[in-house]
Amino acid sequence: MTDHDDHGVHLLAYTERLGGDLAGVRALLRDGPLSVFSGVHLLPFFVPFDGDDAGFDPVDHGTVDPRLGTWDDVRALAADGVHVTADLIVNHVSASSAEFADWLARGAASPSDGMFLTFDTVFPDGGRESDITAFYRPRTGLPFTPYQQADGTRRLVWTTFMPTQVDLDVHHPAAVAYLRRTLRTLREGGVSTVRLDAVGYAVKTPGTDSFMTPHTLEFVERITALAHEEGLQVLVEVHAHHTQQAAIAPLVDLVYDFALPPLLLHGLATGESARLRNWLGIRPTNAITVLDTHDGIGVIDAGPSGDRPGLLTSEDMAAVFAEAERRTGGESALASAKVAWAALPHQIGSTFYSVLGEDPTAYLLARCVQLFVPGRPQIYYVGLLAGTNDMARFARSGQGRDVNRHHYTPEELAPALTGEVTRAQLGLVGLRTDHPAFRGEFTATEPAAGRLQLAWHDAAGAAAVLTVDLTPGAQGFAIEVTGGVEGDQRYASVADLAALADQHAHPSRA
Repeated sequence: MTDHDDHGVHLLAYTERLGGDLAGVRALLRDGPLSVFSGVHLLPFFVPFDGDDAGFDPVDHGTVDPRLGTWDDVRALAADGVHVTADLIVNHVSASSAEFADWLARGAASPSDGMFLTFDTVFPDGGRESDITAFYRPRTGLPFTPYQQADGTRRLVWTTFMPTQVDLDVHHPAAVAYLRRTLRTLREGGVSTVRLDAVGYAVKTPGTDSFMTPHTLEFVERITALAHEEGLQVLVEVHAHHTQQAAIAPLVDLVYDFALPPLLLHGLATGESARLRNWLGIRPTNAITVLDTHDGIGVIDAGPSGDRPGLLTSEDMAAVFAEAERRTGGESALASAKVAWAALPHQIGSTFYSVLGEDPTAYLLARCVQLFVPGRPQIYYVGLLAGTNDMARFARSGQGRDVNRHHYTPEELAPALTGEVTRAQLGLVGLRTDHPAFRGEFTATEPAAGRLQLAWHDAAGAAAVLTVDLTPGAQGFAIEVTGGVEGDQRYASVADLAALADQHAHPSRA
């Protein structure tokens, strides 16, 4: 199902935090400076987009929040030729949803009876302490919240993430019907790819940690088949050991390469390139490549799990967190929350620009690697705008992820779009999108310790070659291209790539 004709770069953004609403985002992508992007992942725009978990707790997964627009706005984006990705939140819905409210009110008489996962659903014969504490949870505490039904019956409902996010029993016909309806609504609304949000937690299996088990993979296959019936591509979001990513990659159209960012951070801190080079030889190629996302910078993805060695050791991971803390002046340590039972946080709470000490060269070096690696590159809006940690928002909310979820006002957005680091990234996006070499064959070599060379060549002789030096104190990059419209060119600085964007602005989709 993967769209092999899409060689471009996608944007990841909260609608209201970038363009104000869907019409504003469309204007940026259609006629504005972001027309260089071929697709956009619109983070939850459903009712409400500003709930307890920034839209990942839908009260109504099938309706666009009217403060942002309507499905007509999403369809208009698709009609402009923009590939639209949206989330299918498979693990849970809001406790304020009509379905959950009806179940609390009517119990067994509700059409939603059985749709929600309770303690008894998973442990019909009771659960021991060791059974319950075995479950992997990306938060502190236990994954249950007590709710009382109208007749006075008290239930323990599974709430993997927040007390107001009630988990679905994804095997029950009522939940399957709900997911089918949502998939159809997304497809009819102009969406081309659905991201299976939090799918790694969706199946609870006693006797296991219930994260990315064989039962999880079986469910991924089933929900992917339902999405394919609607003509939708499937992207799965899993923060897990790299072997688990490899296991799930053949079952879906796209996975994330969450190991690339921590490997880059490790390489930039140490000057070591061997582990990054090794990963480029074994990673899934049907991947969305990222540096940062709305959730932060994943680190656990490159680490060990149980008796399985990681791409990085536990000591390496600790060093990555320590270097992030140093470069952010302690901000990342404040914003990086530990999950239950874990020795380290699983993500760095920071923008990628901040975590590199706001060093433009190191930042563009990392972005160059991301865009040269096979897969579909995706750039988070805060990263595109060279955003720094929003500690004021974090202080107001107490949520660590908010340091990387800045709300850009129109007055802030205009100058951010014209900044040199932003323009350099736009120049790089245009190069990746338009140069014919990226439709050819990829190779990765390590000409010397601390140096990587990533190259693309097509059959007609076009080439794009990136050389990076990770050596601390001497970090740099150079891109050399041949063939294509521009002929032979070399870009070896942030200013070079910014000039490329200035000279060759992408045409409007109008």
